[in-house]
Amino acid sequence: MAFEEYDEFEQSERVQQWLRQNGLSIVVGIAIGLVGIFGWQQWNKHKADHQAEAANLYQQVQDAVAAGKPDSADSLTEQLLKDYADTSYATFAVGDRAQRQVQAKQLDKALESLSVAESHANDANLKALMQLRSARVLLAQGKGTEALAALDRMPAKTYEGVAQELRGDVLVKLGRPDDARKAYEAAKAALGENAPQSVQMKIDDLAVAGKQGA
Repeated sequence: MAFEEYDEFEQSERVQQWLRQNGLSIVVGIAIGLVGIFGWQQWNKHKADHQAEAANLYQQVQDAVAAGKPDSADSLTEQLLKDYADTSYATFAVGDRAQRQVQAKQLDKALESLSVAESHANDANLKALMQLRSARVLLAQGKGTEALAALDRMPAKTYEGVAQELRGDVLVKLGRPDDARKAYEAAKAALGENAPQSVQMKIDDLAVAGKQGA
């Protein structure tokens, strides 16, 4: 047998020996890989179906509100919280319930709903939105210190313009005009061309009040 032929034969024998020793583990590895891929696909499908079901239920909440059936909307909202609390749709629904409660002047209940919505929010911006709404309700209740604390919980730069304007309103309520003016100025800078005229009017009102108090 020529040297080249022997070398090829030896390599072939080594390959077959390696396969005999490791073949089972290769088959098992491939099988596990296929199961993993299938399982991942099934999990993704489950998540997509879960989100779709939550979206459909949230649409039913909105339909119930539009039809003037608040009790039905509240019941569907509770179902979202029970079965789909891990989705943003549950947070949306509870936030909407808080808005209805504000309109009905049920401010304590609105704060409870906003607290639930904030705790369930799995998105930082959505959580900040609930904190902003809580601050508005607390200000409406005359609870300036608590409203300021709610604003302080918000991450920096989130809803900066409206948050700073609301902060100014709270600081006026707390009798801190200089700090309020700074907040309004920050709101105006953050909002830029989109800043409502009301922000400048609040700044002007503080300036007039300052001159009168001088």
